Amino acid sequence: MSENMEQSPEMLLSPPIPSLPDDVTIDIVARVPRSHYPTLSLVSKSFRKLIASSKLYKRRSQLGITQRRLYAVLRNRKTGEFSFYVLHRKLNGYNRLVVVRSLPFMSSRGSCVSVGSKVYVFNDLSVLSFDCTSHTVQRGPNFPQRISYKEANVIGKKVYVIGDAFCHYVQGTGWMKVWQKAVTVFDTETESLEPKLVKEDMAVGVGPFWSDSVVLEDKIYLKGYMNGNSFVYGPEERKWELMDEVLNSKDWEGACVVDGVLYYHDRSGKVLMAYDPKQGCWSVVNGLEEFLAVETARSRWSITVNYGAEKLALFFPKKQYGEKMICCAEIGLERRQGGEIWGKVQWCHVVIGDGSFDMVKCVSVTV
Repeated sequence: MSENMEQSPEMLLSPPIPSLPDDVTIDIVARVPRSHYPTLSLVSKSFRKLIASSKLYKRRSQLGITQRRLYAVLRNRKTGEFSFYVLHRKLNGYNRLVVVRSLPFMSSRGSCVSVGSKVYVFNDLSVLSFDCTSHTVQRGPNFPQRISYKEANVIGKKVYVIGDAFCHYVQGTGWMKVWQKAVTVFDTETESLEPKLVKEDMAVGVGPFWSDSVVLEDKIYLKGYMNGNSFVYGPEERKWELMDEVLNSKDWEGACVVDGVLYYHDRSGKVLMAYDPKQGCWSVVNGLEEFLAVETARSRWSITVNYGAEKLALFFPKKQYGEKMICCAEIGLERRQGGEIWGKVQWCHVVIGDGSFDMVKCVSVTV
């Protein structure tokens, strides 16, 4: 082994290419497209260890050749389990969602977000993280108390988990337990929760009133099932505000933010909608009308996810030849002169052919 490299468990086997120093081998493999890695890992145990090595992905990051990968949480209607799947990009064939058996189940009341190459799972009380370069799992700290109906969003390196928690309310000579909105912060750099659970003074009762949430301009936007329950939370000021009427006018469930613009699939209108906070208005993404009218005509749900600069992925159900399936389309986005946004479908594949699954959440990671 090269004297310049520290020995680690992932490199204890003989070098993948014996005639080359380990650091040179890593430099070569780092330049190989990520889509080749599943095949390359089948060559030998040494290559399999190299593909899972943190040094390999660190070198890819240094070279500026990182890629986006999509992880989805699917609910099996037969078993009730919530499992993680990864979208496998195949060179000559259809892309597929494949279960990652080494990753933990997510609670039905849990939530998950991605930061860099890691996915953080916030269950009833526990915090879990898994590294998407090696699919290794770490257990984090527990919440100081149970939080229900959680929404998790990322600003910088911190995750803000917002939900409902019990608190003691003193009135007159007695006290009683009541529900109150609570915010707790998880620092991904220190892998720790802030010591105090912050009870926020917010006039909203207990319950799953939020259908979705996103981050725009460093504020958390929480969309309610009822318009009166849509709010904006500013972490810096720790202040709640009612959502802007224009943004609140659409039911943007299953939304994502790409390059500062919110996108969601309007199933009734069969269009992809965009909201630019700088312009303060909604617009239709041009160029997708025919595709959405045909492919998503009977979709009961849809989820969009940021897939990197100027593109998103759209997941939706479809029934074909009597079989239920889940499809995914990669859509490139382009802002043209005059401010119009145009979309172009790069590919659209059936990613799950078994109709017994529901999609709960999808996150994009950088590896």
